[in-house]
Amino acid sequence: MPRTFITVSQIHKHYGSNAIFDGASAEIRDDHRLAVIGRNGAGKSTLCRMILGEEEIDAGRITMHGDLRLSYLEQHDPFHEGESVNDFLMRYSGQPDWRCGKLAARMLLGAEILSRAVSSLSGGFQTRVKLAAMLLKEPNFLILDEPTNYLDLTTVMLLEDFLRSFDGGYLIVSHDREFLKRTCTSTMDVANGEITIYPGDVEKWLAYREGQMAQAAHANAGLEARRKQLQDFVDRNKAKASKATQAASKVKMLEKLQPIEIEHSASTVSITIPKVESRTGTALRVQGLSIGYPGKTVATGIELEIERGSRVAVIGDNGQGKTTFLATVAGALKPLAGSFKWGFDIRVGTYAQHVYAAIDGKLTVMNYLQKCADSGPGHTPTQQIQDLAGSFLFRGRDIEKHVKVLSGGERSRLCLAGLLLQKCPVLILDEPTNHLDFETVEALAEALQGYDGTLFFTSHDRTFVKLVSTDVVEVRDGSVALYGDGYDNYVYRIQERVRAASAEATSGKGGGEKKVERPRDDANKLRGRLKQLERRIAELDGEKKKLEKKLGDAYDHADGERLSVVLEELERCETEWVELSEKIG
Repeated sequence: MPRTFITVSQIHKHYGSNAIFDGASAEIRDDHRLAVIGRNGAGKSTLCRMILGEEEIDAGRITMHGDLRLSYLEQHDPFHEGESVNDFLMRYSGQPDWRCGKLAARMLLGAEILSRAVSSLSGGFQTRVKLAAMLLKEPNFLILDEPTNYLDLTTVMLLEDFLRSFDGGYLIVSHDREFLKRTCTSTMDVANGEITIYPGDVEKWLAYREGQMAQAAHANAGLEARRKQLQDFVDRNKAKASKATQAASKVKMLEKLQPIEIEHSASTVSITIPKVESRTGTALRVQGLSIGYPGKTVATGIELEIERGSRVAVIGDNGQGKTTFLATVAGALKPLAGSFKWGFDIRVGTYAQHVYAAIDGKLTVMNYLQKCADSGPGHTPTQQIQDLAGSFLFRGRDIEKHVKVLSGGERSRLCLAGLLLQKCPVLILDEPTNHLDFETVEALAEALQGYDGTLFFTSHDRTFVKLVSTDVVEVRDGSVALYGDGYDNYVYRIQERVRAASAEATSGKGGGEKKVERPRDDANKLRGRLKQLERRIAELDGEKKKLEKKLGDAYDHADGERLSVVLEELERCETEWVELSEKIG
């Protein structure tokens, strides 16, 4: 029989005058595999923190079953300075090294990785380490708050495989609907201060909710017709003495006819991208291209031809060079060799996570969007600009805010909206879905499906990639290749690659990595360089996190520019580290 592991009883939580929870209750069972959904700011992460005891409840209580062994994926970095992966796993879990190594293999963390400093690893590998640490505590219930943020596809698949085989329950907060569909069987909806648990997956819950809204809208339509009928009777007869009593009775009936309150429907989120001129022919031709930085080559021999109207997903594990490739064809980086050429009369519009550093803080949201619209061809009506602003969560008086008071996430959304208003025939979007809830992500995907221009983009959100892409370009192991058979086939190949590597790692036939014999002197030089890179990556990663925290609280132009420089250098160092690790074996 299922047991209730976590009981949420009449909880209240306010931030100032904003009520996040208002008497919400729920019972979370040991067999629940819950997808936690809701609009941004609804309280999903707040609920997780309150369950974990990291945030206080204003009123009400949360109680735990005595058999509950709760573990969670840490959002901060619980690593000590200079600590190796293996040392961290042993310290964090209290388990012996052989057990740590065996479990690490499930996350494709081989012997070479186990000896590395955790701080020197990329974000995806650090998440694998934290997943292994979480497992080693032998929990029976997990809390995962945005576990797929910034993860490469390989790590996401490893996480999915782990969750599907996990002998326990969990709740997951995520904006990636594909990930939720693959891992969760029930749904927790957090909205309007309440918590609703539905015994079906995300797709079934959304269909049910839409059905309930349709029924309520139908009932309200009938009620409105009745109201008009009664009001008409009152208006015609209230002055007649013979009908006064009946009219008064109808007024009382009118007062009792209250419409059913309908929550804002996710399906009403809509984004309309201004039209661009549609043409045929080649959008981009790449010949013998080598990309990278002075003294450092990331990929060579790139040969591509992309037709106009294509929507190209640029895919690859973290550190492989996706951003380097996009920055090169966007003109921000010079090619090391070879050439690329855009088609006739093409303007390229670029969105990257750090571009908000260039926005004038004195402008209001509306001023900035109007300026972007004016920079493109033709005229964009004010109402269309306001509608697009609303789609990106700038509603009501938000459009009057000055850019300088916006958070980093708000500025990122503003940049994306502004770029769409410029009507560029080519868009290059680097992680456009960050800071958007999944309803807005899917609305953006639907809008881009109707975009008349050519699109290049990166995204860790598979639902978004699947909906938008017509072609896939993979950046991997120093090469860039075009896959014209679609994203689903590409994902299948990655899944097979991950399963084969997992089977080899867990069977003990190589520990997840192959050793390569090399002369001792060369190996020592490479290891020395690796240590230098590890120290530099740790320094850059620490500075990046401090800058992102500062920019998230309040924007500063100098900090924004510095973050751009740090991100570029971090990408170079991580790429070199991966390549040297493979050479050492």
